[in-house]
Amino acid sequence: MDPDGFDDALGLSNEKPQNLGAYIYQPPKHAKASERPSKRRKVSSGANLDEKPDRQHFVPLLNGEENVESVQLRYDTYKQLWSKQETKIQNILESVDAGVLTDVLSFVRETSPQTCDGCIPTALVTVGSNVSSLSRLLSRLNGQLISAEEGSVVVLESGDAPNLKTTLKNIIRATVTNTDGNDGYQRFLTDRAGPRLLGYDLDLLHDYVQRKGTKKLVLALRDSEAFDPGLLTDLLSLFKSWLDRIPFTVLLGISTSVELFEGRLPRSCVSLLRGKHFEVQEAGNCVDRIYESLQTDPATEMWLGRNVTGTLFENTSDYFQTPEAFSRMVKYTYMSHFFANPLAVLFAKPTPTNLAQGRLPEAIRNLPSFRMFCEDLVEEGSIDQARNMLENDDYLIQQTVKALDAGQRIMRKLFQTVRTIHACLQYTQTGKKSSVSDLSVRALCGELYESSVVEEMLATTKALDSDKLYELLSDLHHIISTPEAEELLQNLEILLGSCSGPLRSGYNINSTVTKTTVVQQRIQLSKGRAELSEQDSQYTKIVDRLVALLQEHLTETLINPQDLFLHEAFLFDLRNPLKETFGPRPRFAIERALVTPFDYLLSSTDAATAKVSAKQPATAILYQLYLDSGAMVNVHDLWQAFLGVFESEEGKTCDDRVVMSLFYSALSELKAFGVVKNSRKKADHLAKCAWMGL
Repeated sequence: MDPDGFDDALGLSNEKPQNLGAYIYQPPKHAKASERPSKRRKVSSGANLDEKPDRQHFVPLLNGEENVESVQLRYDTYKQLWSKQETKIQNILESVDAGVLTDVLSFVRETSPQTCDGCIPTALVTVGSNVSSLSRLLSRLNGQLISAEEGSVVVLESGDAPNLKTTLKNIIRATVTNTDGNDGYQRFLTDRAGPRLLGYDLDLLHDYVQRKGTKKLVLALRDSEAFDPGLLTDLLSLFKSWLDRIPFTVLLGISTSVELFEGRLPRSCVSLLRGKHFEVQEAGNCVDRIYESLQTDPATEMWLGRNVTGTLFENTSDYFQTPEAFSRMVKYTYMSHFFANPLAVLFAKPTPTNLAQGRLPEAIRNLPSFRMFCEDLVEEGSIDQARNMLENDDYLIQQTVKALDAGQRIMRKLFQTVRTIHACLQYTQTGKKSSVSDLSVRALCGELYESSVVEEMLATTKALDSDKLYELLSDLHHIISTPEAEELLQNLEILLGSCSGPLRSGYNINSTVTKTTVVQQRIQLSKGRAELSEQDSQYTKIVDRLVALLQEHLTETLINPQDLFLHEAFLFDLRNPLKETFGPRPRFAIERALVTPFDYLLSSTDAATAKVSAKQPATAILYQLYLDSGAMVNVHDLWQAFLGVFESEEGKTCDDRVVMSLFYSALSELKAFGVVKNSRKKADHLAKCAWMGL
């Protein structure tokens, strides 16, 4: 543009007068400082909120034909059911931390610099893989001290301690804000009498401790092994010099061992500390207890299947996993079941009439367990019942509700039997004890009864002496409350009251004798039973009755859950469970979306079958063309191929400018994905950054 044209565009032509009109902007007068501005009413927004219906958290299933009431019932039932399970988990975590909390709290209250010979009272807490337990412990310890008005806990991370001044400033701020909040910290700095002190001066902390009457100030270094040893030494030396004015107690979180942590510190630093070592329970024990509580509780209504259980414990064993992370994964399984399974509405116990009106009966008839159930009815001769379930919706819903209750009772008995076997193994298994989770996986497969664990358990039970058998029966009495078990326990008590020592059954190795005979100058050994006393014979009969009772109980309860009718409702067991969620693969999903975009988009059949089509998104087209090239991509060739896709389908109506804009947009998106970058060797080429599948 020429200079004159540029001036014309800006309105600065020489022919125009330069003294144009000026406009003065006068803003409205503000109200006084004491007056508050008038509040604007939101009339339209309030009316719209009243008109909008409540937002549903779950989407309608059954091809979108599920009624609103069923959707809301599924969501409400999920919240109610998971709230009960979450309460169990929190109770387990509190019970696990209760012992350590009591010991640490008594240590903090009873120790002082005088009892520690002038050294800093120090609690060394070894957490191992259960890192989250220290956060729970510190939170509860802080609540106990604040409620008793004895002091507080200040948690310090390694990232909060780059140098000594910043560390002291963070400690002082955290101490004040722990009880008074941020506003209280600002008031404490401004309202304090005397000269203004710097933020890292411990005189501030001394004044605050005196004002609050703090008896114990616990400084918790949650990741103490990540602190700089030199900084930690300077910090502890400074605390040592202030012990007569500030009641410091140091709590050090250790992930390895006390010996390794002590070896990192200089002797001058170690000599400043005097305290006690505490050990937190490992995360694996907490996870096992959580799983046992969720699965074996008599009030459980939904269970995790074999595949989900295997995936959960596989992830737990692959890497250090906190109980909170495990509970979050379990929560996801519950939410997935109620979100995507229309049969979950049966947990709400709605009226059968409402359920029979929708498409739920059709969904039930398409279940694999329903087909197996109908086949069993036909084989048993109940042809009329099978016909009614196939043709009568009301009858089907009534039988479905009954089947749900029956299936839940069978599952409760199944896991009660798992607890029975686990209790027996505590007396019969000599090697590594099998956990409830291991037994549950086999029980959910239907393989526990025929496993070697049960066979060895029954064989070892026969060889137990009377004392161990009495302990076993006492434990089983709380799990198997049947008249036969009570009668066995009473008979054993009567028998033990009439004898002085422990009794042995005929299956015990000490009850066999070895006989030696000489036949044709050859020695032959033969084993046989020794003659049992009358009391040992009676004890052997009790053992036989107990083993027979266990075998009968195991045969009735240890069934395959997959054979139960309607197990799809109360047993969550996906064929490919939560691996993609717990270990997501975003690159695979992006590559699939770019290569086959119509797996996610609605389209016609012709567009979906075509490999490269102008109806696909521009980024997907460019990515598929990019896959056919080598390590270096010529931009002009790529553009010509991109344009050819549109020209082959649109013909003369193809607009090159529109296609070029789509090309540049798609190319920028591929660069944002990290697929291509500008080449340093050739200015008109692009370099590949990623290859598909790698």
